[in-house]
Formats: sequence, C-alpha cells, structure tokens
Amino acid sequence: MSLLKNVGTIGGLTAVSRVFGFVRDILVARVLGATPMGDAWQLAFMLPNIFRRLFAEGAFASAFVPLFNRRMVEGQSEAQRFAESVLSVLLPILIVFGGLAMVAMPWVVAYFAPEGLESDPEALPIAVMMARITFPYLLFMSLATLVAAVLNSLSRFAAAAAAPILLNLCLIVALIYGASLGEGVMARRESAFWQSVALSLSGLLQLVWLAFWMHRAGFRIRMVLPRISPGVKELGVLIVPAVFGAGIYQISRFVDLFFLSTLEVGSYTYLAMADRWNQLPLGIIGIALGTAILPALSRYLSRAENEEAQRLQSNAIELAMLLTVPAAAALFVSGSAFTRVFFAGGAFSLEDAIITGTVVSGLVIGLPAYVLIKVLTPNFFARKDTRTPVYTAAFSLVVTVGLNIALVPRLGVLALAVAGSIGAWCNVALLYVILAKRGFFRLPARIAGRIARIFVAALVMGVVLWFLMQPLDPWFGGTTLQRTGGIAAVTLTGAAVYGIAAILLGVLDRATIARLMRRQT
Repeated sequence: MSLLKNVGTIGGLTAVSRVFGFVRDILVARVLGATPMGDAWQLAFMLPNIFRRLFAEGAFASAFVPLFNRRMVEGQSEAQRFAESVLSVLLPILIVFGGLAMVAMPWVVAYFAPEGLESDPEALPIAVMMARITFPYLLFMSLATLVAAVLNSLSRFAAAAAAPILLNLCLIVALIYGASLGEGVMARRESAFWQSVALSLSGLLQLVWLAFWMHRAGFRIRMVLPRISPGVKELGVLIVPAVFGAGIYQISRFVDLFFLSTLEVGSYTYLAMADRWNQLPLGIIGIALGTAILPALSRYLSRAENEEAQRLQSNAIELAMLLTVPAAAALFVSGSAFTRVFFAGGAFSLEDAIITGTVVSGLVIGLPAYVLIKVLTPNFFARKDTRTPVYTAAFSLVVTVGLNIALVPRLGVLALAVAGSIGAWCNVALLYVILAKRGFFRLPARIAGRIARIFVAALVMGVVLWFLMQPLDPWFGGTTLQRTGGIAAVTLTGAAVYGIAAILLGVLDRATIARLMRRQT
C-alpha cells in the first residue's frame, strides 16, 4: 500500500475519532467549564495519559516494532513467542506501578492542583478519587499499545486507528448524563465522577477491540509466566533510552502542570481545550505518518535499500508540510473564531473562549514542528537508535523550561504554548542536522523548494483570513445560524485560497500525487 493510502487509512479513522473528541470537549466546556471541578477533571485525565505516553505509545512502539518485524521475517511463531515474553514482563510492571501511583495519589494531586482547587475543602479529595479511578486506564492502554504495535507491524492499521473512537464515545455518554443533572457544583461533581469511570472503561473496551482484530488477523498472544528472554533483554536495551526520550517529553508535561498550578483557576481547561485544536491535525497527520513509515523504513533498511528509505522519508516530510502548514496558518489567524463558536456557552463563558483561542494561536506556531518530529524520529528508531532523539528532546526541554520561567509571569497560560512551540522547532532542527551529518537523510533541493512554496501559499491564505476576521467577528458570538455561517465562510475561504495558491505556485500537480501514491514494498 502507498504512503498516501496508509496515512489516509490511519488519518481518516483518526479524523472520525477527533470529531467525536470535539463533541466530547464541547460537552466538557458546557457541563464543567473553566471551574475548579473542570480543572480537577483535566488533571485526573492528564495523569494516566502522561504515564501512558511514557510507558507505551512512543517509547514502547518505537523499540518493539523493528524487533517484531525482524522476527516476522523468521516466521510468525518466532514473532509470537517474542510478543508473549514481552507481555509476561510488561504486565507485572504495570500492575506494581499502578498500585504505587494510587497510594501516592493524594500527594501527587495536591502538588499539581491549581491554587483555587486547594482552597476548596471538598474539591481536592474529589480530585484524588477521580485520579485513582482513571489510573487503570494506564494499564489497559499500555497493553492495548502492545496489541496495536503487532497489528501495525502486520500492516493492519485500521483497528488501532479506530480504537480511540471508543474512548470518546464512552466519555460522551457520561457527559450527556452529566448534562441531564442540571447546573451547579453538585451536578458538576457527579458528572466529573462518571467521566472518570468512563475513561477507565474505555481503556478496557479498546484493549478488547484490538485483541479481537489481532485474533482475526491470525495472531495470538498467550499469557505465559514472566521470563527475561534474549528478545526481552534486547527490547530493554532499546526501550530504556526511548523511555528516557519519552520521559523528557513527559517531564515537560509535568513542568506545564507545575506552572499551571501557579496560575488562576481555569488555566488547565484553557490549555486542554486549546490543545484539542492542535491535536486535530497533529493526530490525523503527524501520528498517522509516523505510524505508517516506521514499519516500511525498518523493512527498507533491513534490506539495505537506502534509496527507497530516502524516498519514503522525503515523501513523508513533503506530505506533512503540505497538510500541516496551512492548518497552522488558518488556526493562528482564526483560532478564537473556532473556540467561540464551538466552546462558548453553558459553564464556559465568552471570555473563556477568547482566552482559549489565544492559546490556540500560540500552540499552532509549533504544529509543523510537532509533526516533523513524528516524521523524523522513525529514521532513528528504524536503525535501532533510540538514544539520539533523547538528546534532542532534552535540549528542547531545556529551551522550553527556560522560556517558561521567563514568559509565564508575563503571559500566563499563553507562555506555555509559545515556549513549547519554540522548543519543538529546536528539536526538529537538531534531528535534521544529525541525520544529515550521519548521511542518513538530506532533504532534496526539489522538495525543499516545494516546501518553501507551501509556506508562501499558506501565508497568502493567512493574510486573506486576517482581513476576513473583522467583518465576520459579530457572527462568531451570534445565533447558531450566524456561527455556522461564520465558520463556514472561514473554512471555505481558507481552503479555496490555499488550493488556488498551491496550484498556481506548482505545489500540487499530478507528478506529486503520483509520487505520494507510489506503492511501498
């Protein structure tokens, strides 16, 4: 299957999940709002997800996939034994860690809770209870990541890409029930409680869903007694640096939590709601590209097909920029329009929506960089080099923390978005320079010129949208019909202007589409 088709499969299903995610966040804004209980829910949601990304998604998958693919060449039975031995060690680690985390949860929540939450004698114990209820999600999703890695290695991308839909459906059902409880503090507390239950339940459902499709693919992982096999040792050697690399990113998330705890109530919610708009293109494009190219890069490099690996990497970068640069430009200019139209209402005021829109603008400055990191790091992982991304991420973290210290007192929650974006661009620059110096990858001049034209086309679109925002401004806070018309005008105008500019500048042509559609082997 071609890169474009693989990304289309993963990205399309991710887009469906993101649509449900938007419905979820709209309901969260209306039911919980930027209130102490809204911040408590965001903290309870973030904690297991931070550790999930640390133990599972990035670190585990990046180390597991190349080793699993190598064993698949030797035969499926060998790959099955490897997966079983990994599961036998992973499961006890997750159980022990989860138990310790639940014991320590009162201190963890108290440390990261916003100042307004600590002043409420009822809110803090409820936040601790919610965090404990959500923490089994880490166990379920870490196991689900193992199954998803097997499916992706078998080029069965659809099931794993569709799994997050179950998360959003569970949370939406809980939120609809919460909305039926009415308004007030007690109603928000009960709603947040059932969201916590729904989160852990969604993790279990995703694990069952992925296990079903792995079984359909003819692959089974049995439960065996824990054993440190040679394969597990090899995985450990690769995964430790990857965990530190993911850990550096998650440390930056904890740094964000620390700074958020010093800001006014609502800051957790502002950042979480703004990140939804950043995660839409990042999830659909960046994660889809990274997931799609890692198995293919591993196969090319194992067969010493370096030219094919270079081609795949170039195509991935071009496709990433073709899609994310215009998205970033549009959201930078019109982010507040989207947050006002979709989030304002109920417990989420117009002022909350405007602040969130400002944070969106800060986040999307780094959107192309976040996607490029997802695209460039597989080149290291496919070569079993999980250390270099650690060093580049560490440098990025130092830059981000330094900027946070300097900017948060002046800019508040916006500073966290801007600092993270600048740090991401520093990470991209280091990754590319290292790849080039080692002779692993250099961006062809032809592709670099095309990317420059992509930026020009996005700039033209951004200027047009900037002039359009002022006359449409009253529509974004008006009636439902006016809001719909305003967003439709922004979206259609942006798409039309970018499309025309891209064609006139030679960004889009038949040769480009044919190259991206070329089949991977």
